[in-house]
Amino acid sequence: MARQAPPEEPPKGAPAWTATFGDLMNLLLCFFVLLYAFSSTDVEKFEAIAASMSKAFSIFDPGGESAGEGEAMGNGVSQLSNISELVTSMGKNSTGNSDNKDYNEDGMGEETFESKKITKEDLDDGNETGQASDTSEEEKKKQAVSDEEAKQQLEESGIKESEELAEKIEESVNEEDLSKQIDIDFTSQYVSLTMNGSLLFDSGSATIKDSATVTLGKVAKILEAYAGSTIEIEGHTDNVPISNSQFKSNDELSDARALSVFEYFRDNAELDPAMIKHTGRGSYVPIADNGTPEGRQLNRRVEIRIYNQLSDVS
Repeated sequence: MARQAPPEEPPKGAPAWTATFGDLMNLLLCFFVLLYAFSSTDVEKFEAIAASMSKAFSIFDPGGESAGEGEAMGNGVSQLSNISELVTSMGKNSTGNSDNKDYNEDGMGEETFESKKITKEDLDDGNETGQASDTSEEEKKKQAVSDEEAKQQLEESGIKESEELAEKIEESVNEEDLSKQIDIDFTSQYVSLTMNGSLLFDSGSATIKDSATVTLGKVAKILEAYAGSTIEIEGHTDNVPISNSQFKSNDELSDARALSVFEYFRDNAELDPAMIKHTGRGSYVPIADNGTPEGRQLNRRVEIRIYNQLSDVS
């Protein structure tokens, strides 16, 4: 009986069909990448695909799990952008449309459409558009809080400044023995010296009484210590209508009284007229009830305001 020849050993290495299969897979991958490059990009879908490819194939550098997260994905995005740019330059016809057909979910070609290049800037814009509104609103809220805090701090500083100024003025008023003729008050903007109208003027008149010049002279001496500050003189009346040969309304009377006090300080004190304001407020800013004689008497007054250094009045 003839001796059977030993079987031939298979060639070393992987079978030849694996190389063909590998080439086929590479072609399919390139084919679907081309299809993806031709299609319009939904940013959210792109992020999901990029994250999946990053985990499965490590296409992107470590540091981010989805497109648009951090700078680590920049290399992967630029690679896809280059592919899209290359295919677009090769596949567009003269009208700017791709010569290839889009494929629907069933794999059937339907219609020709314009390809769209994907850039890193497009992805950044897509991610940031939704965040811009939230960021803007948050910044506005922070700015509003900051402005409110700054306003409150300025108010508190103004109150402190006026309080210190009022203490100094009160000392001067007491030294001049004017505490019974002048009421002192203050706000965050100014310190006010209020004098009763009957002390300075006769009823229905804007001429300063002779007996009032002594008081005004002492007030002028106090004001000279604050000549660098803005000073405002306000005339006020009650709401009883007035109509005589000189004034036809309380508005004119209050304005004339403020002007008379201003002229006295201008002529008898070392004050810069440019730093002094004078206005008539009529009966519009009462400090007491005009329904009683006592209240009307309080409302007929002249207020002299000395603004502090933190005020916004100039």
